[in-house]
Amino acid sequence: MDERNEVILIDKPLRWTSFDVVNKIRWAGKYKKVGHAGTLDPLATGLLILCTGKKTKEIDTYQAQEKEYTGTLVLGKTTPSVDLETDFDAEFPTDHITQEAINQAISQLSGIIEQIPPAHSAIKINGKRAYESARKGEDIVIKSRQVEVKEFDIDASKFPEIAFRIVCSKGTYIRSLVRDFGKLLGSGAYMSSLRRTRIGDFKIENASTIEQFLADLPIIPNNTENSNTAK
Repeated sequence: MDERNEVILIDKPLRWTSFDVVNKIRWAGKYKKVGHAGTLDPLATGLLILCTGKKTKEIDTYQAQEKEYTGTLVLGKTTPSVDLETDFDAEFPTDHITQEAINQAISQLSGIIEQIPPAHSAIKINGKRAYESARKGEDIVIKSRQVEVKEFDIDASKFPEIAFRIVCSKGTYIRSLVRDFGKLLGSGAYMSSLRRTRIGDFKIENASTIEQFLADLPIIPNNTENSNTAK
């Protein structure tokens, strides 16, 4: 494997985990070391920053930068995971929801806020991933954390589906914002799509698909057995 120090921007495909992307790039590019700067859920797409070689020392710097997301949420139903990874578990009315109520909810979820991460998340509770316990139906207590939502724009023209754009700090869970948005409106909500469009100054427009990246890889002598791929 070659020791190359690179920052790679990938447009993560739907249903791939962030580790799937890391593993694919590591073996296809014959890199000694590869890491990513910020996990994306399997049902999310968009910008994933990969660092190779000595650039992996800069991962924390990239993770700390603000993020921008676009996506859609749907009012009136909920799922345990707050996205479509799990089945619907409840329905709620939406007829009472007004534009004024929506604006108030957005206001309450903007600025510096306290947020509880979703039960179906990779956050560790007593050394165990929260989603592992959630999938088993175990009760877990997740502490709130302080995050900053700098911008929260919505388009409710297709109500009860709402398109959104969010700019936020490191550690913000968009699914938690969706969950809390539904609760503040006296209803429920789940996230139907999510795309990360920016991390700091890095934009999705400058990212490559997996296929594009692999096609542009230089031919490197294969001195080790590294034919395994993730996907």
